[in-house]
Amino acid sequence: MSSVTLTTAEQARLHRAKPSFIGLVGGEIFKSTRMLSTWLTFALMLCFVAAPNIILLLIQVPFAENFKLGNNPKALDAFYNLLETDFLMLRVFIGFFLIFLTANVIGREYQLGTIRILLARGVGRLQLLLAKVSAVVLIGLITFLIWLLVLSGLMLLTPLVKSGNLNALQALNGDFWHNVELYLLTIFISMGATMLLTVAICAVGRSLALGLTVSALFFPIDNIAMAMMRIVFLITKNDFWKNITAYFLGPNLNQMASVAITTHNIENAGAPTLVDVDFNHTMLVTLVYAVIFVVVAIALTWRRDVKE
Repeated sequence: MSSVTLTTAEQARLHRAKPSFIGLVGGEIFKSTRMLSTWLTFALMLCFVAAPNIILLLIQVPFAENFKLGNNPKALDAFYNLLETDFLMLRVFIGFFLIFLTANVIGREYQLGTIRILLARGVGRLQLLLAKVSAVVLIGLITFLIWLLVLSGLMLLTPLVKSGNLNALQALNGDFWHNVELYLLTIFISMGATMLLTVAICAVGRSLALGLTVSALFFPIDNIAMAMMRIVFLITKNDFWKNITAYFLGPNLNQMASVAITTHNIENAGAPTLVDVDFNHTMLVTLVYAVIFVVVAIALTWRRDVKE
């Protein structure tokens, strides 16, 4: 056996050394990708995202027959039907995946008490929070790209199976691809808002269970509130109850794609606001919420000590 003897200077340097930011991000990615629950959630959500296309391949749907028309406006409408369904599922379930992932990456450290070990090694609280958020962003983007590739393959397979060829692809014009870009932009915005919401809730509750539960219920409650506001308006006849819905986060995200895409009628992805809003308004409301989430997460992480 051989041993390595360190000089006094080397021992002092190692004692003063602190984990690097890149190392922290890599560590968070390593931990997340080694959890079975992450892969199970990834696979389950992917099944939900791909389900509409798989069902469409197995059953006869009237609009799918239009793929046989080749370069025809009806074939273009059929692709829009696919786009709306697939991107709606992508937006919803990538959101659920990000909630689960973010709550695990941030909340689990507090719940298990391992946050104290990390901080004892010289990691700053804000540095650790930023590393965890960066890891979630990277994993979320990779997940998004994988799911998008799967959906793209299924969207190509659908006209091939229904018509026996890919002639319908000739119907896809410049407006269609521009609308795809706009829809993807709204999905990215929704992903960011969902992730920041979960970060803020985890910073408040410092618990995996609380972060996961509250974040998962936030948007359903936000959508249900639309029905409640409508009922109150019908009873009171006061426009205040309709106007206030223009500042709810969920409904603004739900209709962001439909107000961003003006060359084709896109259905709202959930309950919309009770008053008309435009794309700039939905962007501004989302930005304000995002800033609030960031401020809450940073302020609580910075000011509150970890005592338990």
